[in-house]
Amino acid sequence: MHARTLHADVMLLAASAIWGAGFVAQRLGMEHCGPSTFNAARFAIGALVVLPFAVLVRARPGWQASPCDDGLEAATHPRSTGSGLLIAGIVAGTVLFIAATFQQMGLQYTTAGRAGFITGLYVLFVPMLALTVGSRTHRWTWIGACLATVGLLLMRMAEVPASEATPAGGAVSPVLIGDLLVLAGALAWAVHVLVISRLARRQNPLALASMQFAVCAVLSIAAAWILDAEPGTGLIAARWAVAYSGVCSVGIAFTLQVVAQRQAPPAHAVILLSLEAVFAAVFGYLILSERMSPIEVAGASLMLLAMLLSQLARPKRPLVA
Repeated sequence: MHARTLHADVMLLAASAIWGAGFVAQRLGMEHCGPSTFNAARFAIGALVVLPFAVLVRARPGWQASPCDDGLEAATHPRSTGSGLLIAGIVAGTVLFIAATFQQMGLQYTTAGRAGFITGLYVLFVPMLALTVGSRTHRWTWIGACLATVGLLLMRMAEVPASEATPAGGAVSPVLIGDLLVLAGALAWAVHVLVISRLARRQNPLALASMQFAVCAVLSIAAAWILDAEPGTGLIAARWAVAYSGVCSVGIAFTLQVVAQRQAPPAHAVILLSLEAVFAAVFGYLILSERMSPIEVAGASLMLLAMLLSQLARPKRPLVA
Protein backbone atom coordinates (compact mmCIF):
# COMPACT_ATOMS: atom_id res chain seq x y z
CA MET A 1 0.00 0.00 0.00
CA HIS A 2 1.26 3.47 -0.91
CA ALA A 3 2.44 5.50 2.08
CA ARG A 4 0.06 8.37 1.29
CA THR A 5 -2.88 5.98 1.04
CA LEU A 6 -1.95 4.37 4.34
CA HIS A 7 -1.70 7.79 5.95
CA ALA A 8 -5.13 8.74 4.61
CA ASP A 9 -6.62 5.45 5.81
CA VAL A 10 -5.26 6.05 9.31
CA MET A 11 -6.84 9.50 9.35
CA LEU A 12 -10.20 8.09 8.23
CA LEU A 13 -10.02 5.38 10.87
CA ALA A 14 -9.24 8.01 13.49
CA ALA A 15 -12.20 10.10 12.32
CA SER A 16 -14.50 7.07 12.60
CA ALA A 17 -13.26 6.32 16.12
CA ILE A 18 -13.72 9.95 17.18
CA TRP A 19 -17.26 10.05 15.80
CA GLY A 20 -18.08 6.70 17.39
CA ALA A 21 -16.96 7.96 20.79
CA GLY A 22 -18.91 11.13 20.05
CA PHE A 23 -22.18 9.24 20.48
CA VAL A 24 -21.09 8.45 24.04
CA ALA A 25 -20.20 12.09 24.72
CA GLN A 26 -23.58 13.18 23.35
CA ARG A 27 -25.38 10.75 25.67
CA LEU A 28 -23.35 11.91 28.66
CA GLY A 29 -24.13 15.52 27.84
CA MET A 30 -27.86 14.76 28.01
CA GLU A 31 -27.47 14.02 31.71
CA HIS A 32 -26.87 17.70 32.40
CA CYS A 33 -28.39 19.87 29.68
CA GLY A 34 -31.04 19.88 26.97
CA PRO A 35 -30.41 18.66 23.41
CA SER A 36 -30.50 22.09 21.76
CA THR A 37 -28.33 23.66 24.47
CA PHE A 38 -25.76 20.90 23.95
CA ASN A 39 -25.85 21.32 20.16
CA ALA A 40 -25.49 25.09 20.38
CA ALA A 41 -22.33 24.77 22.44
CA ARG A 42 -20.67 21.99 20.45
CA PHE A 43 -21.31 23.52 17.03
CA ALA A 44 -20.15 26.95 18.17
CA ILE A 45 -16.90 25.35 19.34
CA GLY A 46 -16.66 23.34 16.12
CA ALA A 47 -17.04 26.48 14.01
CA LEU A 48 -14.16 28.12 15.87
CA VAL A 49 -11.96 25.02 15.52
CA VAL A 50 -12.47 24.73 11.75
CA LEU A 51 -12.22 28.48 11.04
CA PRO A 52 -8.37 28.70 11.18
CA PHE A 53 -8.06 25.79 8.72
CA ALA A 54 -10.53 27.52 6.40
CA VAL A 55 -8.43 30.68 6.47
CA LEU A 56 -5.24 28.74 5.74
CA VAL A 57 -6.61 27.05 2.61
CA ARG A 58 -8.74 29.96 1.44
CA ALA A 59 -6.43 30.99 -1.38
CA ARG A 60 -5.43 27.52 -2.52
CA PRO A 61 -6.87 26.60 -5.96
CA GLY A 62 -8.23 23.18 -6.77
CA TRP A 63 -9.23 22.16 -3.28
CA GLN A 64 -10.83 18.83 -4.11
CA ALA A 65 -12.63 17.33 -1.13
CA SER A 66 -16.14 18.30 -0.21
CA PRO A 67 -17.16 18.00 3.46
CA CYS A 68 -19.55 15.46 4.88
CA ASP A 69 -20.24 13.85 1.49
CA ASP A 70 -18.72 10.47 2.36
CA GLY A 71 -16.93 10.35 -0.97
CA LEU A 72 -19.99 11.02 -3.13
CA GLU A 73 -18.25 13.57 -5.27
CA ALA A 74 -15.44 16.09 -5.16
CA ALA A 75 -15.52 19.84 -5.28
CA THR A 76 -13.92 21.25 -8.40
CA HIS A 77 -12.07 24.55 -8.01
CA PRO A 78 -14.47 26.02 -5.47
CA ARG A 79 -14.85 29.77 -5.63
CA SER A 80 -15.76 31.22 -2.25
CA THR A 81 -17.56 34.55 -2.36
CA GLY A 82 -18.96 36.50 0.54
CA SER A 83 -22.64 36.40 -0.40
CA GLY A 84 -22.42 32.92 -1.93
CA LEU A 85 -20.73 31.52 1.16
CA LEU A 86 -23.33 33.14 3.43
CA ILE A 87 -26.27 31.72 1.47
CA ALA A 88 -24.65 28.28 1.23
CA GLY A 89 -23.87 28.34 4.94
CA ILE A 90 -27.45 29.24 5.86
CA VAL A 91 -28.89 26.47 3.68
CA ALA A 92 -26.43 23.79 4.81
CA GLY A 93 -26.53 24.96 8.42
CA THR A 94 -30.32 24.76 8.53
CA VAL A 95 -30.35 21.17 7.29
CA LEU A 96 -27.50 20.35 9.68
CA PHE A 97 -29.52 21.84 12.54
CA ILE A 98 -32.51 19.62 11.72
CA ALA A 99 -30.36 16.48 11.52
CA ALA A 100 -28.41 17.22 14.69
CA THR A 101 -31.55 18.12 16.65
CA PHE A 102 -33.34 14.88 15.80
CA GLN A 103 -30.22 12.85 16.60
CA GLN A 104 -29.54 14.60 19.89
CA MET A 105 -33.15 14.31 21.02
CA GLY A 106 -33.13 10.62 20.16
CA LEU A 107 -29.99 10.00 22.19
CA GLN A 108 -31.96 10.90 25.32
CA TYR A 109 -33.84 7.60 24.97
CA THR A 110 -31.76 5.10 22.99
CA THR A 111 -28.23 3.75 23.41
CA ALA A 112 -25.07 5.07 21.77
CA GLY A 113 -24.57 1.78 19.91
CA ARG A 114 -28.08 1.66 18.48
CA ALA A 115 -27.89 5.33 17.53
CA GLY A 116 -24.59 4.74 15.74
CA PHE A 117 -25.96 1.98 13.52
CA ILE A 118 -29.25 3.75 12.83
CA THR A 119 -27.49 7.00 11.94
CA GLY A 120 -25.23 5.07 9.56
CA LEU A 121 -28.26 4.25 7.44
CA TYR A 122 -27.97 7.71 5.89
CA VAL A 123 -25.65 6.12 3.31
CA LEU A 124 -28.66 4.13 2.09
CA PHE A 125 -30.99 7.13 2.10
CA VAL A 126 -28.63 9.27 -0.02
CA PRO A 127 -28.97 7.35 -3.32
CA MET A 128 -32.69 6.90 -2.72
CA LEU A 129 -33.20 10.62 -2.24
CA ALA A 130 -31.00 11.24 -5.28
CA LEU A 131 -33.82 9.71 -7.34
CA THR A 132 -35.72 12.96 -6.81
CA VAL A 133 -33.08 14.83 -8.83
CA GLY A 134 -32.96 12.31 -11.65
CA SER A 135 -30.12 10.02 -10.53
CA ARG A 136 -30.38 6.27 -10.92
CA THR A 137 -30.10 3.99 -7.90
CA HIS A 138 -28.03 0.81 -8.13
CA ARG A 139 -29.79 -2.48 -7.44
CA TRP A 140 -27.38 -3.16 -4.57
CA THR A 141 -28.75 -0.10 -2.84
CA TRP A 142 -32.23 -1.65 -2.83
CA ILE A 143 -30.77 -4.95 -1.60
CA GLY A 144 -29.02 -3.00 1.13
CA ALA A 145 -32.28 -1.26 2.00
CA CYS A 146 -33.98 -4.63 2.47
CA LEU A 147 -31.14 -5.88 4.68
CA ALA A 148 -31.21 -2.68 6.71
CA THR A 149 -34.96 -3.02 7.22
CA VAL A 150 -34.51 -6.56 8.52
CA GLY A 151 -31.68 -5.34 10.74
CA LEU A 152 -33.87 -2.60 12.20
CA LEU A 153 -36.66 -5.07 12.86
CA LEU A 154 -34.23 -7.39 14.65
CA MET A 155 -33.01 -4.53 16.83
CA ARG A 156 -36.60 -3.62 17.63
CA MET A 157 -37.34 -7.25 18.58
CA ALA A 158 -34.48 -7.27 21.05
CA GLU A 159 -35.29 -7.16 24.73
CA VAL A 160 -34.73 -3.81 26.42
CA PRO A 161 -34.12 -3.10 30.11
CA ALA A 162 -37.22 -3.23 32.27
CA SER A 163 -36.90 0.50 32.98
CA GLU A 164 -37.08 1.20 29.24
CA ALA A 165 -39.75 -1.31 28.29
CA THR A 166 -43.11 -0.28 26.89
CA PRO A 167 -45.05 1.39 29.72
CA ALA A 168 -48.38 0.06 30.89
CA GLY A 169 -51.49 1.22 29.11
CA GLY A 170 -50.06 0.93 25.61
CA ALA A 171 -47.78 3.97 25.81
CA VAL A 172 -44.88 4.02 23.35
CA SER A 173 -41.54 2.69 24.57
CA PRO A 174 -38.94 5.41 25.18
CA VAL A 175 -36.39 3.33 23.26
CA LEU A 176 -38.70 3.22 20.23
CA ILE A 177 -39.14 6.98 20.43
CA GLY A 178 -35.37 7.39 20.55
CA ASP A 179 -34.79 5.04 17.62
CA LEU A 180 -37.41 6.84 15.50
CA LEU A 181 -35.92 10.26 16.30
CA VAL A 182 -32.43 9.05 15.36
CA LEU A 183 -33.85 7.50 12.18
CA ALA A 184 -35.44 10.85 11.29
CA GLY A 185 -32.03 12.39 11.93
CA ALA A 186 -30.42 9.87 9.57
CA LEU A 187 -32.84 10.92 6.84
CA ALA A 188 -31.93 14.55 7.46
CA TRP A 189 -28.21 13.66 7.37
CA ALA A 190 -28.80 12.18 3.91
CA VAL A 191 -30.42 15.42 2.76
CA HIS A 192 -27.43 17.26 4.21
CA VAL A 193 -25.05 15.09 2.16
CA LEU A 194 -26.87 15.97 -1.07
CA VAL A 195 -26.97 19.66 -0.17
CA ILE A 196 -23.25 19.72 0.62
CA SER A 197 -22.34 17.75 -2.51
CA ARG A 198 -23.84 20.55 -4.58
CA LEU A 199 -22.83 23.60 -2.54
CA ALA A 200 -19.23 22.60 -1.80
CA ARG A 201 -18.31 22.63 -5.49
CA ARG A 202 -18.66 26.41 -5.47
CA GLN A 203 -17.19 27.15 -2.05
CA ASN A 204 -14.09 26.47 -0.02
CA PRO A 205 -15.33 23.34 1.80
CA LEU A 206 -13.70 24.27 5.10
CA ALA A 207 -15.09 27.80 4.97
CA LEU A 208 -18.51 26.34 4.20
CA ALA A 209 -18.14 23.92 7.10
CA SER A 210 -17.28 26.67 9.58
CA MET A 211 -20.18 28.79 8.32
CA GLN A 212 -22.72 25.97 8.54
CA PHE A 213 -21.55 25.06 12.04
CA ALA A 214 -22.04 28.69 13.10
CA VAL A 215 -25.53 28.79 11.57
CA CYS A 216 -26.42 25.52 13.28
CA ALA A 217 -25.21 26.93 16.61
CA VAL A 218 -27.36 30.07 16.25
CA LEU A 219 -30.46 28.03 15.33
CA SER A 220 -29.80 25.69 18.26
CA ILE A 221 -29.66 28.64 20.64
CA ALA A 222 -33.09 29.74 19.42
CA ALA A 223 -34.43 26.17 19.66
CA ALA A 224 -33.12 25.81 23.20
CA TRP A 225 -35.53 28.50 24.41
CA ILE A 226 -38.42 26.57 22.86
CA LEU A 227 -37.52 22.90 23.28
CA ASP A 228 -35.29 22.68 26.37
CA ALA A 229 -36.88 22.71 29.81
CA GLU A 230 -34.08 24.89 31.24
CA PRO A 231 -32.30 26.47 28.25
CA GLY A 232 -28.64 27.25 28.70
CA THR A 233 -28.26 25.42 32.00
CA GLY A 234 -26.01 22.45 32.72
CA LEU A 235 -23.20 23.35 30.32
CA ILE A 236 -20.64 23.61 33.11
CA ALA A 237 -21.51 20.13 34.36
CA ALA A 238 -21.44 18.83 30.77
CA ARG A 239 -18.25 20.72 29.86
CA TRP A 240 -16.13 17.67 29.05
CA ALA A 241 -18.79 16.10 26.84
CA VAL A 242 -19.36 19.45 25.12
CA ALA A 243 -15.62 20.01 24.65
CA TYR A 244 -15.11 16.55 23.14
CA SER A 245 -18.10 16.90 20.83
CA GLY A 246 -17.12 20.39 19.71
CA VAL A 247 -13.35 20.07 19.38
CA CYS A 248 -13.00 16.41 18.42
CA SER A 249 -16.25 15.26 16.78
CA VAL A 250 -17.13 18.47 14.95
CA GLY A 251 -13.73 20.11 14.47
CA ILE A 252 -10.90 17.59 14.31
CA ALA A 253 -12.72 14.57 12.85
CA PHE A 254 -14.36 16.63 10.15
CA THR A 255 -11.01 18.13 9.11
CA LEU A 256 -9.42 14.68 9.08
CA GLN A 257 -12.16 13.43 6.76
CA VAL A 258 -11.83 16.34 4.35
CA VAL A 259 -8.04 15.97 4.13
CA ALA A 260 -7.99 12.17 4.02
CA GLN A 261 -10.60 11.76 1.30
CA ARG A 262 -8.34 13.64 -1.10
CA GLN A 263 -5.94 10.67 -1.01
CA ALA A 264 -7.85 7.60 0.17
CA PRO A 265 -9.43 5.28 -2.44
CA PRO A 266 -13.26 5.55 -2.30
CA ALA A 267 -13.61 1.87 -1.29
CA HIS A 268 -11.26 2.45 1.67
CA ALA A 269 -13.20 5.55 2.72
CA VAL A 270 -16.53 3.71 2.60
CA ILE A 271 -15.35 0.83 4.78
CA LEU A 272 -13.44 2.94 7.28
CA LEU A 273 -16.17 5.58 7.73
CA SER A 274 -18.81 2.86 8.14
CA LEU A 275 -16.87 1.67 11.19
CA GLU A 276 -18.20 4.72 13.04
CA ALA A 277 -21.21 2.60 14.03
CA VAL A 278 -18.99 -0.18 15.34
CA PHE A 279 -16.93 2.28 17.37
CA ALA A 280 -20.14 3.73 18.81
CA ALA A 281 -21.15 0.29 20.06
CA VAL A 282 -17.65 -0.46 21.42
CA PHE A 283 -17.31 2.84 23.29
CA GLY A 284 -20.90 2.54 24.52
CA TYR A 285 -19.94 -0.83 26.01
CA LEU A 286 -16.64 0.36 27.51
CA ILE A 287 -17.76 3.72 28.90
CA LEU A 288 -21.51 3.45 29.46
CA SER A 289 -21.65 -0.31 30.10
CA GLU A 290 -24.23 -0.67 27.32
CA ARG A 291 -24.83 -4.25 26.26
CA MET A 292 -26.12 -5.50 22.93
CA SER A 293 -28.06 -8.75 22.98
CA PRO A 294 -27.32 -11.43 20.36
CA ILE A 295 -30.36 -10.38 18.33
CA GLU A 296 -29.23 -6.74 18.45
CA VAL A 297 -25.76 -7.78 17.27
CA ALA A 298 -27.37 -9.70 14.39
CA GLY A 299 -29.47 -6.67 13.46
CA ALA A 300 -26.51 -4.32 13.70
CA SER A 301 -24.42 -6.67 11.52
CA LEU A 302 -27.10 -6.68 8.83
CA MET A 303 -27.28 -2.89 8.95
CA LEU A 304 -23.50 -2.59 8.62
CA LEU A 305 -23.55 -5.01 5.67
CA ALA A 306 -26.32 -2.95 4.09
CA MET A 307 -24.22 0.23 4.41
CA LEU A 308 -21.20 -1.42 2.79
CA LEU A 309 -23.18 -2.97 -0.08
CA SER A 310 -24.89 0.32 -0.81
CA GLN A 311 -21.60 2.22 -1.01
CA LEU A 312 -19.19 -0.31 -2.52
CA ALA A 313 -21.54 -1.24 -5.36
CA ARG A 314 -22.64 2.24 -6.36
CA PRO A 315 -21.52 3.83 -9.64
CA LYS A 316 -18.58 6.19 -9.51
CA ARG A 317 -20.38 9.05 -11.25
CA PRO A 318 -21.72 11.84 -9.02
CA LEU A 319 -25.19 11.48 -7.58
CA VAL A 320 -25.88 15.17 -8.00
CA ALA A 321 -25.11 16.95 -11.23
